[in-house]
Amino acid sequence: MNENHPWKSLIVWQKTHYLILDIYSLTKKFPSDEKFGITQQIRRAAVSIANNIVEGKSRSSDKEYVHFLYISRGSLEETRYLVLLSYDLGFIDQEVNNRIESLCSEISFLLNRLIKSINK
Repeated sequence: MNENHPWKSLIVWQKTHYLILDIYSLTKKFPSDEKFGITQQIRRAAVSIANNIVEGKSRSSDKEYVHFLYISRGSLEETRYLVLLSYDLGFIDQEVNNRIESLCSEISFLLNRLIKSINK
């Protein structure tokens, strides 16, 4: 199946997919009045990380691929901030905040390594 979807074999995409599933699960518990606020924004930001990895991998040049990876990195930082904001607002606890931050750090490291390897 990865032959049709080469991005599925990327560890950075796999980790991002787990992050998205985690974000969706935890935001189900957010206050209902945040449905069109932080809940929607954090979900979109997290999905954007993976979308841009996929779109970049599907492009025809390394230059385009790296461009989309940079966009993905920006979406990752947006997600990190929204997780911090959710913690500060009391929507998530310290343990969840730490778990997601750790995963975001890992994804950031992998994105940076991928960008560096393509630019060589």
